[in-house]
Amino acid sequence: MKTILIYFSLFLPLVAFAQDNKINIQQIWEEYRFWARPVPGFNFMNSGAHYSRIDKAKGIVEYALSTGKETQVLYPKQENIDVGGYTFSNDESKILLETDAEKIYRYSYKANFYVWDVKGKNLKKVSDKGKQRYATLNKSADKVAFVRQNNIFYRDLKTDKEVQITRDGKENLIINGATDWVYEEEFAISRAFEWSPDGKKIAFIRFDETAVPEFTMFYYMNALYPQGSTFKYPKAGETNATVSVWIYDLDSKETIEAKIKGKAEQYLPRIVWTPDNQLCVTRMNRHQSELDLLLVNSKSGKVKTLLSEKNEYFIDINDNLTFLEGEQFVWTSDMDGYQHIYLYNMKGKQVKQLTKGEFDVITFYGVDKKRKRVYFQAAATSPTEREIYYVSLDGGDMVKLSKEAGYNTAQFSSTFDYYINKHSSIGVPPTHVIYKTESNDVVRVIEDNNNLKQLLTTYNLSEYEFFKVKTDNDIELNGWMLKPQDFDPKKQYPVFMTVYGGPGRQTVLNRWDNGNPMWYQMLAQEGYIVVSVDNRGTDARGEAFRKATYMELGKYETIDQINVAKYLGSLDYVDAERIGIFGWSFGGYLSTSCLAKGADFFKMAIAVAPVTNWKWYDTIYTERYMRTPQENNSGYEDNSPINFAKSIRGKYLLVHGMADDNVHFQHAVEMANALVKYNIPFDQAFYPNKNHGIYGGYTRSHLYNKMTNFIKDNL
Repeated sequence: MKTILIYFSLFLPLVAFAQDNKINIQQIWEEYRFWARPVPGFNFMNSGAHYSRIDKAKGIVEYALSTGKETQVLYPKQENIDVGGYTFSNDESKILLETDAEKIYRYSYKANFYVWDVKGKNLKKVSDKGKQRYATLNKSADKVAFVRQNNIFYRDLKTDKEVQITRDGKENLIINGATDWVYEEEFAISRAFEWSPDGKKIAFIRFDETAVPEFTMFYYMNALYPQGSTFKYPKAGETNATVSVWIYDLDSKETIEAKIKGKAEQYLPRIVWTPDNQLCVTRMNRHQSELDLLLVNSKSGKVKTLLSEKNEYFIDINDNLTFLEGEQFVWTSDMDGYQHIYLYNMKGKQVKQLTKGEFDVITFYGVDKKRKRVYFQAAATSPTEREIYYVSLDGGDMVKLSKEAGYNTAQFSSTFDYYINKHSSIGVPPTHVIYKTESNDVVRVIEDNNNLKQLLTTYNLSEYEFFKVKTDNDIELNGWMLKPQDFDPKKQYPVFMTVYGGPGRQTVLNRWDNGNPMWYQMLAQEGYIVVSVDNRGTDARGEAFRKATYMELGKYETIDQINVAKYLGSLDYVDAERIGIFGWSFGGYLSTSCLAKGADFFKMAIAVAPVTNWKWYDTIYTERYMRTPQENNSGYEDNSPINFAKSIRGKYLLVHGMADDNVHFQHAVEMANALVKYNIPFDQAFYPNKNHGIYGGYTRSHLYNKMTNFIKDNL
């Protein structure tokens, strides 16, 4: 199945703006003046000579790959149907359309789905009994499965009959075919069912949330009483949902359970079918330090172990498992200290390690079975760079496809004959170019963002400077720095540090980002030096660096950022008495921790949506890095900022969305309680009805004006 996601960005024609050179919040967060243009809804067609995109006026349109000229309208726009996303059947005879989407959590949503018959010019609504979730066509495109009200259904497109597979689904109790909140957020999986290759079976995950504690958020809608929203949220050390895997046979109408042992303390975060209609289930222990690939007989439910892996820290889950014809599969692991690609046989024996070296494979793009190649993104030249490569399944050296230094991502056609290379570098917006994979020749530039690039030349922007800093503990960290445009090394400047710092993430990358970077440029125009440094625990530097924070989440990250502040304060052109720090989510946690534990080195901190007590965050994320509070109480207590509130001396701005389903508003409220308890002055900004992203309408503009004024007043 080929799925096309539509990314909505708000941007206006860039050439229309006046030739000014002062950046302001309105330009960034109201006009979206500096937003790079994406390539929404782009899809390579099976022919290899065409691609499709959504045309808001026409519908879904096919274009010639070489010229970009329209060749045919695949789906003509229908009145009252505003297509937000679409999926082709394998043979492209049908298109699954989605419209009227309603977001639930980070990945989940419900929508109205339609099936368009390309040849027959016939449109069918998947169901008229309420919005659906995760509508998915089978391989032969004659049936479409979906979830509604926590139960699984399928629609037979030949008979127009709707069949209900499960009947016990109930909100906050039983979920069939979709995931609970914590799986969705931390395992990045929301659809929990899969069609078998022969289209005769549907495998699905069932969640029994009965014993999971509930959390309630409130929405304030100018009504007499606030509206409460209650959902299951297992906090660290609390009870998780009981999870099981089932297989439904469309012919016999029977459902069997996969006979997987150990239901109470385990996770089942992935299911995938093999080419011969066996179901492979990924099982992990609660500590996420042991992983098994289990093969399930789809007729009997019997289970055998295909592969087992253990790690002294934790194992990250991904979607890289790929089964090949001929009794082999591709797997990724950091078992040798770096994330690499391996080839196994169906007896679970390693055939060969396909990539090797002191670098991490970051993104797995897939296996070209015709050419016997694996395509991937890696940070092989530097942790701050990304390149596109392939390697043969037969072994041998990696071959680099990307041609320019910076940040490269790829989207390959289903046949791997073509790919789009999205390339950018820090301060330079992305260019999207189609290449022929075999020759690596350019076919066509489909988006160069030249308007934005020209617009940026009308502003007096600072150049990013990459640097390395050795901290007191002799750890070398990567960073970037923006200096004021009229920088004078004989003067002293205040420093504004921006940080995320959480597991497996980076801020120090040679790439373009929308939003915050132009705010940083604005602050540089106001006379601030802006700095970001990646601490221990961040990505692309191997397992030892990434997992150094195990059992003490936040300890070494805080130490590293404090040491960075000490280093910056030693520079002749830095005013050591005027160093501040800002972060969002884990970054907000880290900025709070730095102000509490590094009060001698920070004058101020801004924390947006911070975790303030690890005991209040979810099981999967927190226990992955800390185990449970019952096992590691000191790790939780010693690294939760709420326990160090009385040590805060600098200026502190605490920001939170009151409808944050991820890092609950509880974190901010209890932090405020602790600060009041010790008579510590602080500023606060709370946003009703806003989630972890704090956006919508003028919200971002309001927030960034608030933060900018706080910086000017206190740094």
